[in-house]
Amino acid sequence: MGYFLRWIFAFLLLALTFNPTDYNFVRWSVANYAEELPVTVLMALLLCIGYIIYLRATLRSIGGFGMFLILSVVAALLWVLYDWGVLTLENRTVNTWLGIFSLSLVLGIGLSWSLVRRALSGQADMDDVDE
Repeated sequence: MGYFLRWIFAFLLLALTFNPTDYNFVRWSVANYAEELPVTVLMALLLCIGYIIYLRATLRSIGGFGMFLILSVVAALLWVLYDWGVLTLENRTVNTWLGIFSLSLVLGIGLSWSLVRRALSGQADMDDVDE
């Protein structure tokens, strides 16, 4: 359940920032920043904190190359689905949601990787602590 929640929060973070509907931070802030500047800045800072948490944990656990590998596997899966005729890439809205889904998988796996590695290997990860 913990892995699923990490992925859901990554998906929500990305979808709240931008999605193809009118209900996202980018469109809202462009339309309302003049009247609601303090709220816009607050929401931008909260989203920024969320991205820092996810990106820092992902880069520390799997690194840039690991992020590239996970995104490559997701892209290959989408390619297979397209090749089999299950998926069409003509709808821009669906493509945007697929992009959000793919990036959220990378962030969710990155945040959960230490737990996966510990379950597979039995070894716990520890940060370096300077004393």
